[in-house]
Amino acid sequence: MARTWLLRASTSCRTVQGPPATCPERGEIPLISNETVISYLQRLASGAPTPGGGAAAGLHAAQAAALVSMVAEFTSGPRYEAVREQAQQIARQAKEMMRQGLSAAEEDERLFGALGAAYKLPKDNAEQKSLRSAAIQDATIAAAAPLATTVEASIEVIKLAQRLLPIGNRSVISDVAAAAEAARAALATALATLEMNIGAINNIAQRDRLVQVANQASEAIARAEELSASARTAVAA
Repeated sequence: MARTWLLRASTSCRTVQGPPATCPERGEIPLISNETVISYLQRLASGAPTPGGGAAAGLHAAQAAALVSMVAEFTSGPRYEAVREQAQQIARQAKEMMRQGLSAAEEDERLFGALGAAYKLPKDNAEQKSLRSAAIQDATIAAAAPLATTVEASIEVIKLAQRLLPIGNRSVISDVAAAAEAARAALATALATLEMNIGAINNIAQRDRLVQVANQASEAIARAEELSASARTAVAA
């Protein structure tokens, strides 16, 4: 019964008054990918529970990937003919990570909304308390999935940026540093939320799995910092 509730709650949209214009049938908030930047920022800055840090982490990852793709696309022309095919491959992979980061941001908003709804379930008797606790556990575990996706995408972006640094167009190589810093922000933001989720999960196997993801994020943050420093050194050279 709790899982049925979770499925129903997680597929619903949050409604708000006023702009932005939303889903035509009920005035619901659109996907992040369908709204303007200012619309998203206004929602993020509001007192509403979503979007929040997890969605911001996904967008950090998407921007990191977009920056890598941009540098790769600039790596063209006679001067870069020898590495053009490699740069194009990096650009394609970066664009996929960009989509993955954006998808994670949207999923985080959707699933965190379901978690908030779980906490609002009635708890007037033992049965309701049991159902509420089960729903909260299900929703907490589900809400961690987009964070893991953000970590995965960010790690891949760092790998792509590392491949791009020695061959990328030197006139925009500072954007490799920018990509590294955006990926670092994605990882650090996802890690902060993951750590909170881990403490709330009772299932040992699920908790251990998320601890592994958190450890991967911590290690990748250090690699992102090293990459940023290397890219800035390349700019100064």
